Amino acid sequence: MEFRQLEYFMAICEELHFTRAAEKLGITQPTLSHQIKALEGEVGMPLFDRIGKKIAITEAGLLLQEQCTNIFSNLKCASEKIRELQKMKRGKLAIGALPGEINHLASLQLLNFHYKYPDIQIKLVGVDDLYERVLKNEIDLAVTIIPIHADERVTTIPLYREEFFLTVPDTHPLASKEEIDFAEINKIPIIMFPQTHQCRILVDITCNSIGFKIQPHIETNTFESIISLVRAGAGATILSKTLLNLNDTSKLKMIKIVNPTICRQVGIVIHKDKYIGFAARHFIDLLTDHVKSLNLKEPINCDAIG
Repeated sequence: MEFRQLEYFMAICEELHFTRAAEKLGITQPTLSHQIKALEGEVGMPLFDRIGKKIAITEAGLLLQEQCTNIFSNLKCASEKIRELQKMKRGKLAIGALPGEINHLASLQLLNFHYKYPDIQIKLVGVDDLYERVLKNEIDLAVTIIPIHADERVTTIPLYREEFFLTVPDTHPLASKEEIDFAEINKIPIIMFPQTHQCRILVDITCNSIGFKIQPHIETNTFESIISLVRAGAGATILSKTLLNLNDTSKLKMIKIVNPTICRQVGIVIHKDKYIGFAARHFIDLLTDHVKSLNLKEPINCDAIG
């Protein structure tokens, strides 16, 4: 049973006349008659009674007409909903973002997205197991750190590569320096995120690569408390450029870290086999444009990359 045959059948039901139905469809009457005969052969019963020049719908034809009415109505409804999706008048968008500054970056663009497309339902989750959630199709996309060897089951869209800086009060003895060797950091009091935080994980990996371990004098899980402690002279910290750019860094000095330099690649992760819908595409465009406006895409020579 072909969709075209059902269209022909419904045209005859409306016109109750083969010639008029053929003219409406833009085909010849013999072609129409042939297709209906083929449909009746597949159904196994006549769909129309042909009495002279008049036709009437049989009981089998009435049953098929009822089902075809539902089918064509559902198809019309689906077509209208798809057009609404194209015009961003409906739909859902589930985004995952790594907790911390990356989540903050995504949140800012979700607000802009909502202003532009208020009819889209949005969900943002801040979790660490983003790759797993993408692979399980629990979220449409993730904004996260892209490792050097990403899972082959996902597609990655690089956004920017960022550097980490030693951050001290502008009155600190090191504030006059433009750069500092990583090994020297071990000689000063350090305030850090806990070991589970992504910033801290990258710093610890770098420490291991050059054979020493940072022992923070203070650990706290909020950026605000770290910056308050640094401003108060309790110690220095190591933070990403994004985190520093998104917050008030007055009275602080950022010092470039060398030997090695610490970097990480931030980007968007999508399941390789997932269709990227209209809402997801628009959000990706918004986030990409915002990253460009922050001038985060300049090339960096990274010795250690997260």
